[in-house]
Formats: sequence, C-alpha cells, structure tokens
Amino acid sequence: MTAAQGTAAAVLAPLAPGARVALVAPSGPVEENRVARAVSLLRGWGLEPVLMPSATARHPRARYLSGEDAVRARDVQDAWCDPSVEAIFCIRGGYGSVRLLDALDADAMRAARPKPLHGSSDVTALHEWLREQLGVPTWFSPMVASLALLDDEAATADLRRAVLGPAGERWWTSPAAEALVPGTAEGTLVGGNLSLLAMTIGARGRPVLDHSGCIALLEDITEDTYRVDGYLVSLLRAGWFDGVTGVALGSWFECGPLEEIRELAVELLAPLGVPLVFELGFGHGPAAHTLPLGARGRLVADGRPRLEVDVPERGPR
Repeated sequence: MTAAQGTAAAVLAPLAPGARVALVAPSGPVEENRVARAVSLLRGWGLEPVLMPSATARHPRARYLSGEDAVRARDVQDAWCDPSVEAIFCIRGGYGSVRLLDALDADAMRAARPKPLHGSSDVTALHEWLREQLGVPTWFSPMVASLALLDDEAATADLRRAVLGPAGERWWTSPAAEALVPGTAEGTLVGGNLSLLAMTIGARGRPVLDHSGCIALLEDITEDTYRVDGYLVSLLRAGWFDGVTGVALGSWFECGPLEEIRELAVELLAPLGVPLVFELGFGHGPAAHTLPLGARGRLVADGRPRLEVDVPERGPR
C-alpha cells in the first residue's frame, strides 16, 4: 500500500463503534437545540461526541461567527491533533472558515494522524486547505447540526453510511441527474461550494491549482445566475479547471432559475471538452449526498449519470 493509499484508508474507512468524534463550529453560530440534536444523532449511531468550545461560542462583535477566530482555529487544530479523536464534524456553515486558514499550524497538523473531517458549504475552505497542505481526503457532507440534515432522512442515511460503512464500491446519482457532455472520467475529486472556491482563489498560486487528472465537483445555494456566472468565469480565468478530466455539478438550491444555471453550465463548461453531469444530488438540496473529496473516483456521464468511488476497508489505527 502506498502512503497515499494508507492516508485514504485512514480517513475514508468506516469508524468503529464507540469512536470519539469532535463537533466544531468553524464558521457560523449554532442554535443550542440543534447542537443537542446533533449530539443525540451521533450517540444514536454508537459514537461518542465531544463538543469543542466553538460549538457553543459566540463572537463578541460579529453575530455571523460562532466565536473569535482564535477559538475556532484552535478547535480545528486541537481536534485534528488529539489522538483520541477519530473524526471531526463541522456542525454549521455560513461564513468564517477562510478566516482560520492562516492561523492553522500546518506542520503540527501534518505530524498528527489524519482523520475524517465532515462538512460542506463554507467548510469548502478547510477541505481545500487539508487536501493542498496535508494531502488528506475529506468528506463533503451536510452539517450535522443543520435542519438540512436533521430533518432529511435520506441525507442522514447517506451521511451515516459514509461514517459507519460498509466499505466497498459506492455510487451516487439523483433522479434529476443529466449528462450534458457524455463520456467517462477518472480522477481525484476536488471542489465543493462554488462561491467559496472563488473566494479563496486569490490567496493561492498556480502550483496548488494544478488540477490535472481531477474531477471537479461544484454546487451552491442562494446565488443569482449572474453571480454563478461570475464565480465560474473567475475560476476559468485563474486556470482552476485546467487539466480536469470531468465536471459534476450538484444542487443549485434557491439559486437562479435552474434552466438558466443549466444553460450557463453548457455555455461555460461544455467547451472544456470533458464529461459534464448536471444535478448529481450533492450540495444544499434535499437528500444531499456525502461525497469524499481528495479520493479517486469515476464519473459516468451517460443515460444513468453517476459518480463511483471505492471506499477502503478500515486499516490499523
């Protein structure tokens, strides 16, 4: 087994019963009752949730942040470096993760044993940082303290399958999935929330933007069509799509009219000449999937569009 395969096995393999898992809020604040529901959910799965300070913190100035930057960054790093913690769940998105990146000690986190990190939306900033700085895959999943997960049985079931298994081949699709450019692509899964990817593009250079051999996953929420247009053009001009082997688009929940988003995708992304799938079912929409970023996958754009990933068995800890 190569070092990369070993890292993937350590991070993507199912957790064992009784595993201690940290709940952190790297972005926005979370209502107390939702935190309690998240704890109850994870306990019901046989896990041992550990609330980090940010989970119940409030920023003294900014009501859109769960706590001061130092508190939120320390929680992420402490949970990552704590050998007794087997996984990290980011409990809410919103805004704020990008403010933590420069406060994280990459060397200290690189020296720690890698572990699964779950989250989506604003947590895209952390997903990208962990993949680029530590070479670690992560799980792009609905937040465990969000109603989008807690009140959605299908989304909860898919997250549970990612957390507890079984291992082996998995594939994801949705009833609305459509192949806009047919074909099959293989590569490392990268991406996440489109607006966050555009937000962080200015702080990163060409070496870390080499997505050759990658499959891009993109989704967003509450963005007008013209803003989605701007984000895509920004990534295209920055070379973010250079070398990708395929593009999978998830949900565009409460964005501009869906047909406009579809037409925009055809206009801007079809010229890349790689397989392109629309509405694959990950992101902010109902029944949202939990997908592994940084893992190898296969995108099939045909009459039954889908994304396939082989999840490894649990190795020695």
